[in-house]
Amino acid sequence: MIKHLKKVGNGNAVFLDKAIMELVGLEENADVQLSVHNGSIILTPANPKPVDKDQFEACLNRIVKERRPALRRLAE
Repeated sequence: MIKHLKKVGNGNAVFLDKAIMELVGLEENADVQLSVHNGSIILTPANPKPVDKDQFEACLNRIVKERRPALRRLAE
């Protein structure tokens, strides 16, 4: 998934879709841990909430269904 940086004040922001936040158990205004590894920026929940396996699979299936055309284009 490609996201664009948006200018916000003196910095830039990446906006996360609600579905992505649900997949990792993030809520609005949650704290995240930012780290850099081999040139990649990694965001993880600072206070992760356990995600139920069935809930995760249901959310993932919903995202795949909603984004199927984009996922197909990315796979090409």
